[in-house]
Amino acid sequence: MGYLKYTQYAYLVIAVLFIYDAIMKMNAGGETPWLSFLIAGVGVFMFFFRRKFSRKFDNHNKK
Repeated sequence: MGYLKYTQYAYLVIAVLFIYDAIMKMNAGGETPWLSFLIAGVGVFMFFFRRKFSRKFDNHNKK
């Protein structure tokens, strides 16, 4: 169960990669970067969602 605490950080890594991809698309000028920004936003949202869920689960187990 301990690995679930670390998998939430994978969402941050994915968000950073998609932000990098979006910036590269903006600099190239050929493609629109909005989908990459959207996926990065979902990754950040999932990080905070999973972190909140993990804390809630830990607090429930301590009772």
